[in-house]
This record gives sequence, C-alpha cells and structure tokens, in this order.
Amino acid sequence: MIDTNISSYSRERHKALLLLVATAILWSLGGLLIKSVNSNPLAIAGIRSAIAIIVLLLVLKKPKFTWSFAQIGAALAYAATTILFVTATKITTAANAIFLQSTAPIYVALLSAWLLKEKIKLQDWITVLIVMSGMVLFFLDNLSTTGIFGNVIAAMSGISFALFAIFMRMQKDGSPLESILLGNLITAAIGLPFLSHSMPNASGWICLVILGVVQLGIPYILYSKAIVHVTALEAILIPVIEPLLNPVWVFLMLGEAPGPLALIGGLIVLIAITVRCVLAALPSKALNLTKNA
Repeated sequence: MIDTNISSYSRERHKALLLLVATAILWSLGGLLIKSVNSNPLAIAGIRSAIAIIVLLLVLKKPKFTWSFAQIGAALAYAATTILFVTATKITTAANAIFLQSTAPIYVALLSAWLLKEKIKLQDWITVLIVMSGMVLFFLDNLSTTGIFGNVIAAMSGISFALFAIFMRMQKDGSPLESILLGNLITAAIGLPFLSHSMPNASGWICLVILGVVQLGIPYILYSKAIVHVTALEAILIPVIEPLLNPVWVFLMLGEAPGPLALIGGLIVLIAITVRCVLAALPSKALNLTKNA
C-alpha cells in the first residue's frame, strides 16, 4: 500500500515538474509580445490581467474565496510582482529587470524552511548557486548600473515573486488558483485606467489577447496545479528558464543573436535545472517529500 502511494505521488510530481516547464515556456513569450504593443506598460499589464480573468473564470466557474492569510498574501504578491516588474522594465534595462527578479529562488530558499517547514537540502543550495552564476553570465553583457531606482524596484519584484510562490505553496491543500484570480483583479484595477491615455492599435490588441490567454491565463492555471505537488523552491527555480527563452524567441523572430557568454550562462542554467529535476524525480525523493508534505 505504501509503495502504491509512493508510486502515485511520484507520478504526480513528474507531471508537476513538466507543468512547470510548460509554464516557463508560455511565460517566456511575454517579452516579444509586450514589445509588439504600443501602449503604456501599466495599461498593458491591466489589459493582460483583465483578459486572463476571463480565462480563469472559465476554469474556476464558481471561485471559492476563503480570504485566508495565504490566499490574500498570494494575490497581493502576484499583483506586486506584475506591477513592480513592468515599472522596473520601464525605468531600467530589460536585462536588469529580468535578472534581478530571477533572484527569487534565493529568497525562497531562505524563507521556505521558516514559513513552510520545507527542508532545503545541500543539492538545493548548490543548484541555486549554479543557477545564479549562470544567470550572471547570461546577462553580463547587458547589465548596467544606470537606473539605480529601477534596479531597486526590480529587486523588490524578486522578493514579491518569492513570496508569491510561498503563499501559493501554503495553499497546497486548497485551491490556489483563486489567489491568481484575485491578483489579476487587483492588477487590472490598477492598470486599466492608464488605457485612456494609450490606446493600442489593431495588431496591439491581437498581441494583448495572446498575452492574456496564452502567456498569462493558461500558464498560471498550470502553475497552480503544479504548486500542489512540488516544493516552493522547485516552483520558483524551474521557471527561471523563462528569461533564458525570451531571447530565443527574439532570435527566431527578429534575428537578434545572443552573445557567447549568454549561451554559456544559459547552458549552465538549463543543465543545473535539468539535473535538479531528475534528482527530484527519483523514488527516494518522492518518499522524502511524502513525509514532509
């Protein structure tokens, strides 16, 4: 009976890890699509969230709002992450904004043991350090010290993204998707007023629909399903491949090739995360997580 339970849990973990990879791939479409919309960044964030709300309601149908600390915390952290990241991208370089937000795994590693009682193993810390080293190489050519205020905001978005993952993991026995719905409602309420000063053209609206449905709505549905079966660190570490995929789409669509350091850094990150996923998928890991869940 125990072996059956472990086998079932292991299958769910394998599926959850794949869902996180799919989530990162869909998230990575954001950079290219957002660049294609000629509008205020906050307006883009608001419209994108408003469209995502429709997608989420089609899945949830009758949302269950518990108004628990974790549900509200995740919603606020989600809205903060979206708004801070958009603002940072506006006033500092895109590379700075993405890199500083991608420091979230460090905060999760520090906080999850305290807030979630999830043990952070030596291999987790090694993976975090390797991933951060790869990220530094990946963005080394584009990082700058200009826009200090923007860099601070970007770093804050990394903290809020980490808190989002932790609050979502706190709802592993509930329905974390409602937090994402609330977060999008908050973001839409803040961003939509800026639309009156910056109306997109027809092609911009097409991109916004794709952003709301494919780049935001669907991946967060996948993320909410995955978070129930993985640790908070895994839920934030695996999607780190998102910023690595952004320039891939730019290269394929616009022909803008990344430099050699970016290629080396990206390869390091992908190898580290792949090894971490393989280790996490081993049966012994499933047993350990069953005990800690």
